[in-house]
Amino acid sequence: MTRTAPDSELIALIDRVGARLADPAQQRESELALRELYDRTSARLFGLAVRVTGNRDFAEDVLQEAFISIWRSAGDYRASLSPPLAWLGMIVRSRALDFLRRRTSERADTTQELDDFISETVAGDSPDPIATAEASEQAWALHECLRKLDGRQREVVALAYLRDLSHGELAAQLKLPLGTVKTWIRRGLDQLRGCMAHFA
Repeated sequence: MTRTAPDSELIALIDRVGARLADPAQQRESELALRELYDRTSARLFGLAVRVTGNRDFAEDVLQEAFISIWRSAGDYRASLSPPLAWLGMIVRSRALDFLRRRTSERADTTQELDDFISETVAGDSPDPIATAEASEQAWALHECLRKLDGRQREVVALAYLRDLSHGELAAQLKLPLGTVKTWIRRGLDQLRGCMAHFA
């Protein structure tokens, strides 16, 4: 059974990408091969990433991660085991599923962190008038403490909780580095705890 010309060409490109692992002098040739491989396959692979993630922005991140994986693992590709597009598609699908798992985990972590803080500082629903008054005072105290946060820090904490956004989504929406967003949320919650302690 003979392969179609496109398969043969893609196999040759993948082999050229992986050649640098055996011969570091092939680095430039491998980079050019990766660029050509991207040009020939990215439209189809992007479509797959969109189908898996359901979001074009997410798919762009997935495609970038996938081509980093392709760069690293091209030397392991065996044409006898898988057609090139199937192998590339498997990498994209795997990176897309990893991306979705990370996103779900980040959102759960952020929500849990803020839920824990709120449950620590604001009493739950209760028909008891005294408990209701205390909850109202705690809500007022929380509002006052939020006002004391730096403007951008307050925005990040509020968006994380009220809009249920993950750290990564916040970073993208606010055009901030992911590390900055995580630091602001952590410091913001620490400041809120300290501030609320004065009202206790």
